[in-house]
Amino acid sequence: MGEQAHILILDDERNYLLVLRAILEDAGYKTTGLNDPENTLAFLEESEVDVLITDMKMPRLSGLEVLSRVKKNFPHLPVLVMTAFGSIESAVEVMKLGAFDYITKPFANDELLLSVQNAVSLARAHLRYRLLYENMRERFDPQQIIIGKSKGIQEVFALVDRAAPSRSNVLLTGESGTGKELIARAIHLGSPRQGGPFISVNCMALNPSLLESELFGHEKGSFTGAVAMRRGRFELAHGGTLFLDEIGELSPDLQVKLLRVLQERRLERVGGSEEIAVDIRIVAASNKDLLKEAENKNFREDLYYRLNVVHIHLPALRERREDIPLLIRHFVEKIAAENQMQTKVFSPAALNYLMGYEWPGNIRQLENMVERCLVMQPGEIIDAEALPPEILDEETQFKSVADLLPPTLDLAETMDRLEAVMVRRALIRADFVQVKAAESLGISKSLLQYKLNKYKIGH
Repeated sequence: MGEQAHILILDDERNYLLVLRAILEDAGYKTTGLNDPENTLAFLEESEVDVLITDMKMPRLSGLEVLSRVKKNFPHLPVLVMTAFGSIESAVEVMKLGAFDYITKPFANDELLLSVQNAVSLARAHLRYRLLYENMRERFDPQQIIIGKSKGIQEVFALVDRAAPSRSNVLLTGESGTGKELIARAIHLGSPRQGGPFISVNCMALNPSLLESELFGHEKGSFTGAVAMRRGRFELAHGGTLFLDEIGELSPDLQVKLLRVLQERRLERVGGSEEIAVDIRIVAASNKDLLKEAENKNFREDLYYRLNVVHIHLPALRERREDIPLLIRHFVEKIAAENQMQTKVFSPAALNYLMGYEWPGNIRQLENMVERCLVMQPGEIIDAEALPPEILDEETQFKSVADLLPPTLDLAETMDRLEAVMVRRALIRADFVQVKAAESLGISKSLLQYKLNKYKIGH
């Protein structure tokens, strides 16, 4: 275990304090017991503590209040919460507040020691991570993986930055093509597990029986064609991160098995009887509303709560249109380098159409369109005529006014979005003749040019 780890225990019941200290000291840990939780922060300020264990029900200050205060002042300290009143709802509450684990009294000694051992490992990893953080920051900055400066994507960056150093499971939601796997990789690279494997599985790509073998592995002879033992993705991800894409497509049987792995951190291969311990972090993704799926009995509610500890929603491309020119430049440089060809430039007229399109396939569709134009269009300039016909169709430009509304009730932002739509549409109808566009809008050419600069239309 290296240097002796220090465990701080909070419990108003002296008997439990004595029992916990005896169990942990026999396992080689240094312990301190406090029966007054009010003294917790003062003790943590003065002492080096690796893990905090707190009871849930205490007079004067509850375990939830202790957890909230500790995570605010010592965000990287793992906290184990113990209670005699276990329920899914309270477990979800403490995990969302940042608890490392949740243990119900009475507990098995082995269960407690395993949880403490994992918490100590995380605390030591956090220490190493913090020492290297400034060095790693530039290399693992999620903004170097996900392109964008819009408010929506900046909020995603902030959530990734806060969630990455923890061990909590993460649920990514958003439409197909919004970059959920890239965000999962950013979370992995920004975590203490960055030196471990990142394993990705698309749960929709295989039928349930094949997916079970893919996830859990199988023993030799467990089914026809199983000519040798094979480790599954859970085992391959040991010490790292497992990304489960399209998690909403899991069959009910596989949902039960996944829940067991999340609860016990152990699994059995298909056709096997030996339990195998796994140390993994789960990042799951879905384009479905899993809470609604749970309400409709299509997805297990307890599994949903286990996965949805940290929730990050990725905005659709039509909700972050100001990022489109940045994304286009990025894809042009990337695709040109991959194909050993000269870079090209999209004309202002082409960019105007691209900014107005709905992008039902999101970033994936945008990248495919850029590649097609680079490969098929001769010359250095890609003009509007080179764009696919569905993008040039005015009816596909901003199909729904509802899509223009920002997530918040910000009147100024809403009016800016509507005005930008009107200006772009006027340019299209005037064949990009600014005088004609200004006349149709009932404004001067100089005012139109001001608005073109304001909304970066044709830039």
